[in-house]
Amino acid sequence: MKDVTLGLVGVGRIGVMHANNISALNDVLNPQGINVRLKLTDVAADHARSVAATIGAEFLASVEELIASGVDGLVIATGTGTHPDLIRTGVDAGIPVFCEKPVAMNVADSTPVLDYIRDHGGTVQIGHQRRFDAGYLEAKRAFTAGELGWIHSLRAVTCDMTPPPVEFLAGSGGLFRDCSVHDFDILRWLTGREIVEVYAKGSNNGDPAIGEVGDVDTALALVTFDDGTLGTVSASRYNGAGHDVRLEIQGSAGSLLVGLDEKSALASAEAGVMFPSGESHKTFAERFDQAYRSELAAFVELILGERDNPCTPEDAVAASRIADAAQESLETGLPVRVTLAARNQGSRS
Repeated sequence: MKDVTLGLVGVGRIGVMHANNISALNDVLNPQGINVRLKLTDVAADHARSVAATIGAEFLASVEELIASGVDGLVIATGTGTHPDLIRTGVDAGIPVFCEKPVAMNVADSTPVLDYIRDHGGTVQIGHQRRFDAGYLEAKRAFTAGELGWIHSLRAVTCDMTPPPVEFLAGSGGLFRDCSVHDFDILRWLTGREIVEVYAKGSNNGDPAIGEVGDVDTALALVTFDDGTLGTVSASRYNGAGHDVRLEIQGSAGSLLVGLDEKSALASAEAGVMFPSGESHKTFAERFDQAYRSELAAFVELILGERDNPCTPEDAVAASRIADAAQESLETGLPVRVTLAARNQGSRS
């Protein structure tokens, strides 16, 4: 049996989800001869102790104590502003790092982190969980196998049922950077091509406070790929029907729709059509429950040297550059070229 100890930093909403998923990994990995242990820390010590006690993890008082106690990999689930320093801490400790997206608050702050990782031979996996979703994986397989022919249109959708607190939105970087960056990443990953231009529009018809902190509650971006293929990426904070994440891929030989199942947050206007009949997903955690579990299982395999990095920091920054271009277009009202530095930086594998 191979023992792997993961150290988790941050047990807020997504950190607790990761803690629960890590504690459940042994159900999947024990049959493969892998045993996973969890240690965790958070500046909210009482809360972190409670989480640790609930799931049978070990609590440490600080990141320094966590690493000194002996961990094989570091999982970062803290606020974005803390990511660069924590990534460097993990790299300095000589252990693989898993970090929730993004690498840093903006691309400019991400670049020195990429340099640091490369210069010190670090291994960092970024949490773009859609790469592990069964629907997106099948779409990539079908496209790669040539079953769809050549692609003429892509339509990506990411809609929250309700907006997060305005306080969060004030520091999120905007709707494109917070939500649509997942779509930009998955479009690069699925097609193996680069987005070279973005033209974006946005609106605010919900809480005026969202506009007051410089964000929009609904947005649409027209993207152009390096081979001329067109796509759209739309997002909203006010999708009352439920959490809606889909990708429509139309090709010369076939079409596929990711995210169309019994829990899809939509209804047919056609007479007699009852599909979908299930209760819609309410949050991203439900929609991508299995994908979040799978990405952490992949991280354990990465630690053990049993697989390649499924989402590199270069991949994540390439998607962030597209999100930055979309935000610039939103603010200027003009199409924006994605800079040359954005291209060919990620593996997209």
